[in-house]
Amino acid sequence: MIDVRLKLPRRDFTLDVALQLPERGITALFGPSGCGKTTVLRAIAGLERAAGRVALGDQVWQDDATRQWRPTHQRPLGYVIQEAALFPHLDVRANLAYGRQRSGGTTGPALAGFALDSVIDLLGIAPLMARRPATLSGGERQRVAIARALATAPRLLLMDEPLAALDAPRKAEILPYLERLHQALALPIVYVTHAMDEVARLADHLVLLDAGQVRAAGPLAELLARPDLPLARQDDAGVVIAATVAEHDRAYGLTRVAFDGGTLWVGETAAAPGQVVRARVLARDVSVTRQAPQHTSVINVLPVLLEALQADRSTALLRLRVGGDGALAPVRLLARITRRSCETLALQPGDALFAQIKGVALM
Repeated sequence: MIDVRLKLPRRDFTLDVALQLPERGITALFGPSGCGKTTVLRAIAGLERAAGRVALGDQVWQDDATRQWRPTHQRPLGYVIQEAALFPHLDVRANLAYGRQRSGGTTGPALAGFALDSVIDLLGIAPLMARRPATLSGGERQRVAIARALATAPRLLLMDEPLAALDAPRKAEILPYLERLHQALALPIVYVTHAMDEVARLADHLVLLDAGQVRAAGPLAELLARPDLPLARQDDAGVVIAATVAEHDRAYGLTRVAFDGGTLWVGETAAAPGQVVRARVLARDVSVTRQAPQHTSVINVLPVLLEALQADRSTALLRLRVGGDGALAPVRLLARITRRSCETLALQPGDALFAQIKGVALM
């Protein structure tokens, strides 16, 4: 839990944030530059002296009402920044040993039964142990930095744009390792980023910040499907769908994934049948029709209900519900069409339509 206020006169900026964050999974802090994402992280870590209260579970790190304050070195957290900040005179093994020494050689509750060797394997850094930071690539250095942060046996991991300093190939290299950590560790992670592809691929919970205030917070799928939020106005606006691999069509290089309310065909993936995957559908890749399309090249067609629409001078953004009332966790789509098409079809909330999905990307 974080409830903090901070005024920075030099920037004419005021942070006023109250959040109840999940105690497991990845919470992404997202928003424009200067909105306060890093300041929130620093307030949690005790690096920025904000007013208010910070607590993790039953452990209070700051409470101004009762004059409680734990300095940063007494807060069981790991902190990863853009630059790996490894000790250049030490090899990888010694850098990790330094982190382990900070933990006192013990393992915190979030990493109970999870040895540092397992973290090393998950991050794929075992072959790097005898090398010094100067001989590592940017992606390798950042993986070592993450391992060192976890070597302290933290109860919370803070990550401040950990991929921002990497080029596209190095970023693509490290993302699968972050996914593996996400799946393997029962550890809350607060992840600051300005990249929506990282949010879509990694986050479970999303916090939208704007000018030092929380604009919205909640499960990722819910916030991405809200047409009233700034996310929906971005060119890469879209939704993320949790699905299960149902089958492969090797002859055509396709994979069918299933979710509560429907299925989608995507490009062939190496994921095995039964494996859970994330599918991302962009609003610009979705069109609608009132009748079931015939003789179309679009292979993903889903019956949907138009829940809401917002129109401006030239475009209309539709929120569509997939599946009927029996769906346990109904999936939403966004569709961006021209306002002319919207008026030609006389679209109104409550209309039963068909969504044609031209592109689906597995994250």
